[in-house]
Amino acid sequence: MNTTSTSAASSASSQPAALHIVCPHCDAVNRVPAAKLKQEPVCGKCRKALFAGLPVDLNAARFQKHIERSDIPVLVDFWAPWCGPCRSMAPFYAQAAQRLEPEFRLVKVDTEQAQELAARYAIRSIPTLALFRHGREVARQPGAMDAAGIMAWAREKSRL
Repeated sequence: MNTTSTSAASSASSQPAALHIVCPHCDAVNRVPAAKLKQEPVCGKCRKALFAGLPVDLNAARFQKHIERSDIPVLVDFWAPWCGPCRSMAPFYAQAAQRLEPEFRLVKVDTEQAQELAARYAIRSIPTLALFRHGREVARQPGAMDAAGIMAWAREKSRL
């Protein structure tokens, strides 16, 4: 019996060779080799960049696909246009997107436009950050933060 190939196969299966990444433009699910995530991959369907260093605005129809089909953590900013702290946090959230992609996908959900999502996830205060992995919420943080706070919180909670 060859134990070398068995242990190599088990270690290879612990880290996926390819990750599913949902396109922020056309919502197509792309298989991207893990080793090529930082090499500016493009969507196989629309040919646009899979990571632009900007938060993705999602409505209710697109939200489920992004949180359920993405193999990278999805950080959601539940916000509203009338909310002063939400508007104050927006540039910091954009800075965090530049630094956290492609290890994370950062998205924004306008709770005024997607009231059913706000109700489903029991969003009681805004802004609220929620971290999702494979469709499940794994962490939540209400209140505005600066870019460093957002990045530190996301990295810490993604290890859970």
